[in-house]
Amino acid sequence: MRTVSNPPNPFESQYRELLEPVRTAKLTVYEDETREILSRNDSPDLPFRWSVNPYRGCFHACAYCYARSSHEYWGFGAGTDFDSKLIVKDDAPRLLRHAFNRQSWGGELIVFSGNTDCYQPLEATYGLTRACLSVCAEYRNPIGIITKGVLVLRDIDILKQLSEEAWVRVYLSIPFASDDVARRVEPHAPSITKRFETLKALADAGIATGISIAPVIPGLNEDDIPELLDRAHQAGARTACAALLRLSGSVEPVFLERMTEAFPDRIGKIVNRLREVRGGTLTESEFFRRQRGQGTYWNVIEQLFALAKRRAGFVEEDAGAMPRTFRRPGSEQTVLF
Repeated sequence: MRTVSNPPNPFESQYRELLEPVRTAKLTVYEDETREILSRNDSPDLPFRWSVNPYRGCFHACAYCYARSSHEYWGFGAGTDFDSKLIVKDDAPRLLRHAFNRQSWGGELIVFSGNTDCYQPLEATYGLTRACLSVCAEYRNPIGIITKGVLVLRDIDILKQLSEEAWVRVYLSIPFASDDVARRVEPHAPSITKRFETLKALADAGIATGISIAPVIPGLNEDDIPELLDRAHQAGARTACAALLRLSGSVEPVFLERMTEAFPDRIGKIVNRLREVRGGTLTESEFFRRQRGQGTYWNVIEQLFALAKRRAGFVEEDAGAMPRTFRRPGSEQTVLF
């Protein structure tokens, strides 16, 4: 782990300066006694309303992660604390079952990893994602998953059941074509090679899959888009999406610090390109504008994505209405002979 480095927490009224050398981060796991597991999303530019996040913070330590600022709500920092002070929601499966048993719940789509990765390394020990997926399968609730974790392959049995009896789609987050570049930006995430192997294994098992090229970091990975789409389609993905880098709140100083360290010769180009597609700023918080840029250079990136997507063989899907497969166990009517 790297030495501790966190931007000032805007929710903390006090701060301290260390007189001794900066310490090395130590992995610490905390238990969360939350009473709700379904997180409601009210953002009109996201295609889902509900998400489940069994963990807070993420060991993958991606420099760009938009969820970093949310760690500050719990008194932690958005930098090294987000990577090393991890929170587990031990009661997540029971809370999800409780939510499904409410009469107000009608079986809407639930996305796993709407905030932090549900298949980060902690999942191998705690199994909270698998337990929650089992509840979804029992109730036949449609789900989506966004992950970098190859541990998702462990749960192919449950995903196949969901595919047959409800609805499921797994997106692998793969924003870089090079293992070397990815390792510098996403230091503890599985390699790009492993992620493509995971994508293929899921598709071969009959699970609907997609690739998420997010974030697009102008000046660093826009040229990777054609190769990523081609490799994803060859691996069995049939949907693809992309989103521009967002640097809201404390994410910005963390990203700039880590990218300067990782790419000292390219950071100037990255910042200049980002300002170019953001109208002179580094980020945008307005709905429908925060995930895409503006100007000539961004138009070129969008055209590159659209053209490469067609050439790779992706066909635009008619999403249609989400199937209404949800049912509570034991609620089926029985027929007496």
